Amino acid sequence: MIELIRPDWPAPANVCAAITCRAGGVSLSPYASLNLGDHVGDDPLAVATNQQRLAVALSLPAEPLWLTQVHGCAVADLEDARRGCEADAAFADRSDRVCAVLTADCLPLLLCDRQGERVCVVHAGWRGLACGVIEAALRRMGRPGSELLAWLGPAIGPERFEVGAEVREAFVAHADEAAIAFRPVEQGKWLADIYRLARQRLAAFGVGFVGGGDYCTVSDPKRFYSYRRDGVTGRMASLIWLQQGELS
Repeated sequence: MIELIRPDWPAPANVCAAITCRAGGVSLSPYASLNLGDHVGDDPLAVATNQQRLAVALSLPAEPLWLTQVHGCAVADLEDARRGCEADAAFADRSDRVCAVLTADCLPLLLCDRQGERVCVVHAGWRGLACGVIEAALRRMGRPGSELLAWLGPAIGPERFEVGAEVREAFVAHADEAAIAFRPVEQGKWLADIYRLARQRLAAFGVGFVGGGDYCTVSDPKRFYSYRRDGVTGRMASLIWLQQGELS
């Protein structure tokens, strides 16, 4: 059975969202079992089967538009974007489009508006986070921050995300308050709290609700893929879409 995480957030009834874990697919080790990434060396047939299983389990209204993620700041508008386009966020304002990103330590961020008319999903590794992918997605939502809801999905936790001084400097150069999201561990090495860094960016935009952010992909190998932990591994999907009409 496919294991899913459902965001605990006050989203409108017609906003549907889910994050996959690693259970419920057909991929073999080291990708076992619900690997949804077709770029990591897994058997393409297994990946296709996993994607089909996911579509059935979630009763998706359309095939997700799988992006080519490049740790940048581009936001794909699913009105006219094509599968495989280079982007690290996907936006939709119609019910026959499914936004999706793949992660295995990077932060997946779900966004919707309180009207239930617009949704977006973001892939935020430290590079994308530093260069403004969250801000780009928020601007694309086209709503005041107070009318937006955000939910932080499973990512590398603050006790496991060791980075170099250049990463800290990239964030502190943007905002002094970013310094509190880094804790020194040895000369030139820091532990970074990617959840806190994302919350700072969301708060600066005035986002009205921010939930999630209490997972660690590295520390939970039974549930989550982790590139930092395993190197060769699968990818989890975070998906969001609009349901036609209201759910009962």
